[in-house]
Amino acid sequence: MRNKVWLLPALLLALLTQPAAARARDEVMAGVFRCAVIGDMRLWLDCYYGAAQPMRAELNMPPVPAAQAHLALAPPAGEVAGGMSVRYQVAAGALRCDGLSDDRAWLNCYYGAAQPARAQLGLSPAPQARAQPSLPQGAPAATVPIPSHTVDPGWSQMVAYRFNHYGIFTVTLANGQVWRQLPGDTDFAHWTKPAASYAVRISRGALGSLNLKIKGGAQAFKVEQAN
Repeated sequence: MRNKVWLLPALLLALLTQPAAARARDEVMAGVFRCAVIGDMRLWLDCYYGAAQPMRAELNMPPVPAAQAHLALAPPAGEVAGGMSVRYQVAAGALRCDGLSDDRAWLNCYYGAAQPARAQLGLSPAPQARAQPSLPQGAPAATVPIPSHTVDPGWSQMVAYRFNHYGIFTVTLANGQVWRQLPGDTDFAHWTKPAASYAVRISRGALGSLNLKIKGGAQAFKVEQAN
């Protein structure tokens, strides 16, 4: 316990120095996965554009239209018509943008990734469509991460995480669930990689508690569902 107390200042320093733009990218992608509950494709696309607001704010750009912002914050649930393949293709393209270091280029790539949805809706291509990076020639489609409820049976891909000033985390999963670490937990997470690098499993612990584990990690964090 004493070692963890001594490590806390260093952990807080690392969190405070985490690039704001990296957090903005995670917030944008978390918004994309929140939009998944929308049934109507045109509304979903507006929600996708509204989810870009954290990065637009980081870049000091004009905000998204109010209607799009509202959709991204409170997406209405509905039955999806026509399957999810186009949405998966858009989200996979947006995740592929993470290899770009420049944040404005990343945002252009994010907008360009929406082209399959625009084509399905009969909309003209957006100017950013040309910014979408391509896979290396011959690379199989499976090398591109796609949003799915699980990456392995029992595991779900993380799409965003954040820490408060005490080092307590909140994570968003690809299945739309949001989990918050209990304030009384004495273990601290030391995640530094992009959220999509982590797979998460939630399981029952002692006395009805809930544990969150990262695939490949030994720690079990005590959590509660936040949504």
